[in-house]
Amino acid sequence: MIRLSVLALLLAAPLAAQDPAAAIDFAKLRDETAERLSEYIRINTSNPPGNELAAARWLQQTLAREGIEGTILDTAELGPGRANFYARLPGGGAGKGIALVHHMDVVTATPSQWSVDPFAGTIKDRQVWGRGALDMKGHGIIQLMAFIALRRAGVRLTRELVYVGNADEEIGGLGSRTFVEKHPDLVARIEYVLTEGSDTRVENGEVRWFGIGVGEKRTWWKRMVATGTTSHGSVPLGDNPVDRLVGALHRITAWETPVRLTPAVDRFFRAQSRDQTGEHRAWLADAGAALRNDRGRAWLLGESGRNALLRNTITPTVLQGSDKTNIIPQEASAELDIRLLPDEDTTAFRRELERLIGDPKIRLESIGDMAPRYDAPLDTELFRALERVARRLLPGVPLATTISAGATDRPYWTAAGAICYGIDPWLVELKERRLSVHGNDERLSLENIEYGLRLYVETLLEMQD
Repeated sequence: MIRLSVLALLLAAPLAAQDPAAAIDFAKLRDETAERLSEYIRINTSNPPGNELAAARWLQQTLAREGIEGTILDTAELGPGRANFYARLPGGGAGKGIALVHHMDVVTATPSQWSVDPFAGTIKDRQVWGRGALDMKGHGIIQLMAFIALRRAGVRLTRELVYVGNADEEIGGLGSRTFVEKHPDLVARIEYVLTEGSDTRVENGEVRWFGIGVGEKRTWWKRMVATGTTSHGSVPLGDNPVDRLVGALHRITAWETPVRLTPAVDRFFRAQSRDQTGEHRAWLADAGAALRNDRGRAWLLGESGRNALLRNTITPTVLQGSDKTNIIPQEASAELDIRLLPDEDTTAFRRELERLIGDPKIRLESIGDMAPRYDAPLDTELFRALERVARRLLPGVPLATTISAGATDRPYWTAAGAICYGIDPWLVELKERRLSVHGNDERLSLENIEYGLRLYVETLLEMQD
C-alpha cells in the first residue's frame, strides 16, 4: 500500500527532460482544470430532465478556444434539450483510436442537505464542490484537459484521440446506445475506450489497490406475475395469487445459485490479499482452493461484495397485490433485480429459474432491455500501459481487475466492437465516495485532479508508438 502523503511527493517529482509530458506544467494545468470543472458543474444537467445540450455547447466552446472542432450529435433522437458530444485529435499512425468517454448528466441533488450550493461549482479548501464532481463531470473534465494538454504540447499522435460526452447514463443509457447505433463510422475508428468504473480502493489514507474495471454483471430484471381468482378476503377460494407469489419468492430467496470464480475476479481477490494476514491472505491469494475448503468458502461468501462477484444474485424488490385489505386480487407481482455474471448463459438460467418457480400460473415478464455482455481482455496494449503508469505513480500498490455488480454504459461500447476499461482518475477515500456519490457534498480535491491528469496524460503517451 502507499500512503497519500507519499503520493504528494511523487506528484511533485520532475519528469525526465526527454519525456513529452515534461513540457506540461501539471500544477498550472491542475488549477485550470479546477476552474473548468467549476464551470461545468454550474451547468445543471440533473437527470431528469438532463439538459445535456447546454453541457455539449459548453464543451464545444471550450474546445473551439483551443482550435479543436467539436460536434453536437443526436439532438433529434434524444429529445428536447438533450445531446451527445464528439471531438477528435487525428493521429498519424496505423493504429485505431482511443476514446475518452464520460456522461454529461448527473443525478439530482437536494440543496438543503448540502453545505454548499450543489450547482455553484464552489472552490474552497482546495476542493471543487458540486453535483458531478466525482460522478462524472470531474472525470470528464480531467479527460478533457488531458486531451487539450497533449494538443498544446504538440505531441505527435500516432493514434487518434477521441473525446465523447454522452447523455442519459444515470437513467437509461440512451445516450451511449444512440451514439453507437447512429454513428458506426465514428465507432469503427475506435479500438479502446477509457471511462468510469474501477473501484481503486483508498482506506484510512492508504491506497490498497489500483483498479482497472474489466467487466460488470448483467442486469436481467424480471417481473414475476401470479394469477388467481379474485374474491372477498373473508371467504378464500384456495386460488389466491398472493399465496402463489409468496411461495415462489420463498423458493427463490432460498436458492443458493452456483458459485463460479472468473479469471478477473480471481486476480481482483489476489490484489486484495496483499494487505491481509494469515488464512485470510491465503484464501484471497488462491480463491479457487479456498472455495474447496469449507471454512474458506464460508469466509469468502460471508462478505456481501465478494459473494455478489462469485455468483448470480436475485433480489426481490417491488411487490404488488391488492389495494384493499379485504379483496383477493386477480394478480400479484414481484419485481426481481437479477444480476448475472458476465458470461452467464441466460437461456439456461431462465430455464432453471422457471423450474424453481414450478407453477404454471406464474409467468415471467421482462423489465427493460438487457445490456450486452461486458468483460474486457487482460492482455492488451492499453491494459499493459495502464499497468506501467500505475506502477510509476503508485509504486508497490497492487493492480486489481475489478468487476462491477452495478451497471454503466460500458457494455454498449463493447458490443460496438471497442475494448473498454474503467479507471478512477483520483484517490478518494472509500467512505467519502460512498457518502458523496449520489449523496451530499460531492467534491474533488486539487491534488486528486493533478493525479488524474498525470494518469491520463502518461497513459495516452504510452499508447503513442
